[in-house]
Amino acid sequence: MRHRIAVVGSGPAGLTFARVLHRHGHPVTVFERDPSPDARPPGGTLDLHEGLGQLAMDKAGLPAEFQALSRPEGQAMRILDTDGTVLRDWRPRPDERANPEIDRGQLRDLLLGPLEVQWGRGVAQVTPGTGDGALVHFTDGRQEAFDLVVGADGAWSRVRPAVSPVTPHYTGITSVETSLDDVDTRHPDLARLIGDGSVAVHGVNRKLVAQRNSGGHVKVYAQFRAPLDWHGDLDLADAEAVRASLLALFDGWAAPVLELLRQGAAFTHRPLYVLPVSHTWAHTSGVTLLGDAAHLMPPLGAGANLAMLEGAELAEALATGSQDLDETVRAFEERMWARAERWAKITTAGLERLVSADPSEALALFEEVQPS
Repeated sequence: MRHRIAVVGSGPAGLTFARVLHRHGHPVTVFERDPSPDARPPGGTLDLHEGLGQLAMDKAGLPAEFQALSRPEGQAMRILDTDGTVLRDWRPRPDERANPEIDRGQLRDLLLGPLEVQWGRGVAQVTPGTGDGALVHFTDGRQEAFDLVVGADGAWSRVRPAVSPVTPHYTGITSVETSLDDVDTRHPDLARLIGDGSVAVHGVNRKLVAQRNSGGHVKVYAQFRAPLDWHGDLDLADAEAVRASLLALFDGWAAPVLELLRQGAAFTHRPLYVLPVSHTWAHTSGVTLLGDAAHLMPPLGAGANLAMLEGAELAEALATGSQDLDETVRAFEERMWARAERWAKITTAGLERLVSADPSEALALFEEVQPS
């Protein structure tokens, strides 16, 4: 008998899980609170790693489609001193495909493919252990039961409380995001500064990063150590006020670097939250978690990759395994926790070095991870 399976969230974790189940001919219901795929900006670009995100795309049967859309040149990384001096200018070989970039929106559309998502179905909570399975309570008051509910609904997961009381905590580092469009035509000097991939500038307890997406779009991130209420009376919806505040924070940095902030159109405040490095939970029949819902960690390239591979592995295990449903999920969780803990330790230590009182730590970290 086919199990009734639902996944909450249409991010990389949830869609990969659903796409691999679909590939194996197993029905799955995807619930997403957004009313449509384009209801809000999909975010920036992701680098999919060999053995992680790329392996997940293989399991989903999409390696050729991924290669056609991905940007190997986006792996390039430049690091500047705050005075504009180039400290590192790493460019990938033509055949380098360890971490090619792909826009989040392109990845979402690729994974969506034939999937049927129930858009505009916000989940309020999940109750495990009912007589008919795990009960999904929707924000519109309706309810529906499933044999397995997979929470892939991100940092502030509505599914997580069914298995764990833990909530994310603030890292002490905040991020303010802005963007540039048509950079090669409208801002050619900044296009040259950024190069084919990313440029990063590290100062004392702060950094600026600009990263190319496809189509001449660039995301710019200002990250700095500050209390959660650092903005005080500043109106975060007032772009000019936020710009002035950031320019004051990065005062004295090279003019071409500050131009990344001067040319940004709008600003979005994104404080960095994480879950505990060793977040686990007592196995709960009928409910489990993937990705940020399970192991929110600093955004250093691992989170989405882990989320996608977890989704693919759990789907394969459910579709092809010989164990019963509960034992399959239990075994998956044990593997996920061990791997996620390793990466959470790496990314937590990495964030400490990338936004540090000693900017040389950032350059040293890049040389360790990706030697020139």
